[in-house]
Amino acid sequence: MNTILEKVKQLRPIDDVFFEKIIEDKGVCEEILRVILEDNKLEVLSVTPQSSMKNLWGRSVRLDAFCKLGDGSFCNIEVQKSDNDDHVKRVRYNASCITSNNTEVGEKFIHVPNVTMVYISTFDMFKKGRTIYHGNTVIQETGEVVDNGLTEVYVNTVINDGSTIAELMECFMQEQVENKKFPLLSSRVWYYKNEERGLKTMCKIVEDYANEVALENVKNLFENGCNLDVVIASFKNISEEVIRKLYEEVMSTKSV
Repeated sequence: MNTILEKVKQLRPIDDVFFEKIIEDKGVCEEILRVILEDNKLEVLSVTPQSSMKNLWGRSVRLDAFCKLGDGSFCNIEVQKSDNDDHVKRVRYNASCITSNNTEVGEKFIHVPNVTMVYISTFDMFKKGRTIYHGNTVIQETGEVVDNGLTEVYVNTVINDGSTIAELMECFMQEQVENKKFPLLSSRVWYYKNEERGLKTMCKIVEDYANEVALENVKNLFENGCNLDVVIASFKNISEEVIRKLYEEVMSTKSV
């Protein structure tokens, strides 16, 4: 328990397992989006953390925080610490899944919902020394922006341009957030880090997440041909019964 408690104390809003919990609060989500999108009147009607959507071929995409806004548009906020993928294409793919999942078959394209993608990273994705970047479709010949209903906003925690957005990004990297400009975010972080009920909730989430990762690692080892006895000896925190069951599942799949 002490190890789990220590891990909870080290969590920051940029950590997805923590972000998904604090963003459940509609007010926190609204506070964050109002700053990033620079719209003090923005209204969040609903927010669904860890939502999952599928494309036309059934492939699932996991969204960190899927929101419906007061103007009928949709918004997804994602936090990303690993610079190991084509993030711009990831945003495009996720946006297409949101669009297709929220558009009725046969509906006129004028009714296709507007979608805003907010991507928060711990690295300067475009390496141009800016805290925030706005991606749009542009007509090359005229430089005019094409309003196709998709807005892409890339924010990072490493470039401090002295703006309120940069100040918010600093909070995303802190284990304890105490900033009067962001009272709802500060309050929510405090609740899950310091109040008994919130702390117990986060400890349970972290414990479940650690078990899930461990089981996935065991499964990957079996899929790569690792010996059953070696795996049992390596994962003392997982019961032998559970490991054997995973082994049988992987072996049965391979034999098909």
